[in-house]
Amino acid sequence: MPYAAITYDIRSGCEDEVAEVFRDFQRPKSTVVPDGEGRPAGRILATAVFIRDATLVRFIEYEGDLDAVARFMAGQPGVREVERRLAPYLNTPRDTGTVDGFVRTFKASMLRCITQFAVPRS
Repeated sequence: MPYAAITYDIRSGCEDEVAEVFRDFQRPKSTVVPDGEGRPAGRILATAVFIRDATLVRFIEYEGDLDAVARFMAGQPGVREVERRLAPYLNTPRDTGTVDGFVRTFKASMLRCITQFAVPRS
C-alpha cells in the first residue's frame, strides 16, 4: 500500500499543545474515499502523527487515488477541526479553509517518498 507524509511547520516549544489538538481527533465514519461522482476511488487504511521540535508529520497509508484522498480529507469534520486548532501553533499559515486550498496545501506540504517496504497482506 502506498504512503503519503505531509509536514506542518510548528512553533518550537508547543509540542504538548499540538499533541493535545490530536488527542480528540474524530476519525471519518467511513474509510472509503469517493470520487467526484460518489464512486469508490480509494480507502484510507491508517494514519499516524509524529512531532519533534518544529516539525509535525502526518503519515497516511492509503489505496487508490491520492488526489481523491486529499479531497476526502478536506471535507472531514475531524480534519477541519484539527487544522483550525493547529493554526495558532503554526510558523507558516496553511490555506485549508476550502477544499481547493486544502488540496493545494496538502500537495505543497508532502514529503517526497524515497522508498516503501511492506509485508504482503492477505
